[in-house]
Amino acid sequence: MNISTIHILFLIQRNKINKRGDTPMRCRITYNKQRKDFSTGLFINPNYWDSKKQKLLNKAENYKIVNTQLSFINQKINEAFLLLQLQQNDFSVDDIYSQYKGENTRVEKTLLELYDIHNEQTKKLIGIDFKEVSWNRYVENKRKVEKFIKFKYKRNDIKLNKLDLKFIKDLEYYFKTELSLSQATINRSLQRLKKIIAFAIAENYLQVNPFILYKPPKVKIRLVYLNQKELSKLEKYTFNQNRLQQVKDLFVFCCYTGLAYQEMTTLTKKHIKIGFDNNKWIEMYRQKTNSKISVPILPKAEKILLKYNFNFPKISNQRFNSYLKEIADILGIDKRLIHHVGRKTFATTVLLNNGVSMEVVSELLGHSRLQITQEHYAKVMRTRVSEQITVLKGKLE
Repeated sequence: MNISTIHILFLIQRNKINKRGDTPMRCRITYNKQRKDFSTGLFINPNYWDSKKQKLLNKAENYKIVNTQLSFINQKINEAFLLLQLQQNDFSVDDIYSQYKGENTRVEKTLLELYDIHNEQTKKLIGIDFKEVSWNRYVENKRKVEKFIKFKYKRNDIKLNKLDLKFIKDLEYYFKTELSLSQATINRSLQRLKKIIAFAIAENYLQVNPFILYKPPKVKIRLVYLNQKELSKLEKYTFNQNRLQQVKDLFVFCCYTGLAYQEMTTLTKKHIKIGFDNNKWIEMYRQKTNSKISVPILPKAEKILLKYNFNFPKISNQRFNSYLKEIADILGIDKRLIHHVGRKTFATTVLLNNGVSMEVVSELLGHSRLQITQEHYAKVMRTRVSEQITVLKGKLE
């Protein structure tokens, strides 16, 4: 609740006197160093007005009526002020006056209110056309933005109409300096805020988009994957600890199928189909994009499937990645291994480096657009083209 105070002052307009010698009375509301003056509709003899006591002296004929009316105005203004304090964190002196007049003014929404409205709506769509993991990211995004508002503005929320390019730039700087986020993570966080702003505009809560002039810094994608030598070394190694051996098997399986963590953990025998070519394929929907994926089961992947009888052990993503770090240390692989590296290895070492086209790679990975695949793996393709051109030059010499 806003703890700022309100000051109400009644004053007379001595420069305006009617035929009876009375002057009009006005009321002045002062709040947050802003003033709002308005007419009370009352007229009094200025000689009987006590400005310090804010009342008309009983020498005046109409003193009871005037004082009662002034008390009523004072009470109504304070009631309007209290109501606005309960309804919202930020309002102006004009809002107080409008509330006093009983006007049905539209209460301006705040940024965190919009997050709540958006998140409440999308929560009901989980399992329909919205993923729970995506919903959780918006909840976390709201938490980060809320921390920034308290850090930067020393308040609990901010009105939508106060958002501008500076707010976005300051938020980006906060993410970078106070939360130590990478630029890629910052870009994703701001992208979610941008969607909240778009939601506010669509719902007619905001007219101007503060993101119009904002351009996120480009992030160079560093592609991490296992080369053929590293993949072979991993495949041949047998771990004494069962937990590491299981993670190694599942990771190798993903290196030959490209399945993301969510798809790997939900894979069952029902997802194995005989394809048009009489070969076994994995057919399922990718949770991130809700697009259907069909992946041929290569011999090394099938061997692991049979080993676990189509029922992989359940390991949390965090623990899976923690065990992969141990595996990398044991094998002397100087790369940050996480589950997603298996997907990258499938695209590069298994597919692209063996002559599979970019279009086919995009299809097998379940990317929604070919451009996504090209952005990630264009450098690998350039290397492959360079190698082939070198071979061609040798043949033509």
